[in-house]
Amino acid sequence: MELSAGIRASLAGRYAAALFDLASEAGVVSAVESDLGRLEQALGESAELRALIRNPEVSRAQIGRVLAGLGDYLGLADLTRNFLGVLAKNRRIADLPAMIRAFFAIAAAQRGEVGAQVVSAHPLSDGQLAQLEQKLRAREGRTVKLSTSVDPDLLGGLVVTIGSRRIDSSIRTRLNSLAQAMKA
Repeated sequence: MELSAGIRASLAGRYAAALFDLASEAGVVSAVESDLGRLEQALGESAELRALIRNPEVSRAQIGRVLAGLGDYLGLADLTRNFLGVLAKNRRIADLPAMIRAFFAIAAAQRGEVGAQVVSAHPLSDGQLAQLEQKLRAREGRTVKLSTSVDPDLLGGLVVTIGSRRIDSSIRTRLNSLAQAMKA
């Protein structure tokens, strides 16, 4: 499995790669990925949980108990619970969101997928998303998993980010380019 140098070099990437290797050996990659998705959702929904994992004054034992309770509440697999325990013990729990993103990237790369963030001025219909996904799949030569968001400031068009590449066809960018050309 080929990982980008950025993922392998980062602390979060090393932890995520280790978790992925353990999950692969145990045959539970999809279960761990699902667990991490629930954890990501919990972190997104709870400002208190985000503050707690970043608080250096919380002891290792305290954060360990909180994570054990969270594991029970979310019904996490044993491997995921053990991983959270290691993070608490090593005082690395603040890096959990980055580790989750890195794990998702590793799992997607293993499946031959690439993620694409799509920002549009208005919500896209299912048909538009399917057409965009098909065009990006033809361009990339592999399965593309779309993640969408809306930014009304774009005025119209799309901004698609795949890895470190950005395809910007927004009206805002075109207007800015036109304004720069008129100044010259």
